[in-house]
Amino acid sequence: MEVILKQDIHTLGYKNDIVTVKNGYGRNYLIPTGMAVLATESAKKMHAENMRQSAHKQEKIKNEALELAKKLEAVTLTLGAKTSTTGKIFGSVNNIQIAEALEAKGFEIDRKVIVIKDAIKEIGKYTATVKLHKEVKVDIAFEVVSE
Repeated sequence: MEVILKQDIHTLGYKNDIVTVKNGYGRNYLIPTGMAVLATESAKKMHAENMRQSAHKQEKIKNEALELAKKLEAVTLTLGAKTSTTGKIFGSVNNIQIAEALEAKGFEIDRKVIVIKDAIKEIGKYTATVKLHKEVKVDIAFEVVSE
């Protein structure tokens, strides 16, 4: 079953993408919750026209994301965490703490677009990926230190 996504879905695709999903997933979850619409011929024609009209706007958004990515590449963060004597962190460092550190530096980044590959349980240097746009991703270096 082909559907047109109405919003970004982390494991499936981005807004306005036409994707193929299993019938039950589309019929029972995506369409009733308003996350997608069925991709009929008329819906595809309307989608193509809307994409043509919004191409200029999307290019502007992408350029803004590229500018922000250039600024974020130069940023290095230092996060403090409570640790044991062996350097293990009580709990873990997550994307919320990185978003707060970026906000303190003057960058308004939503925590949902920050991706950390593995759970951070020890002090050290790590990288996180920030997905600013579907074509623009930037890696941010950060260091976890003991408080």
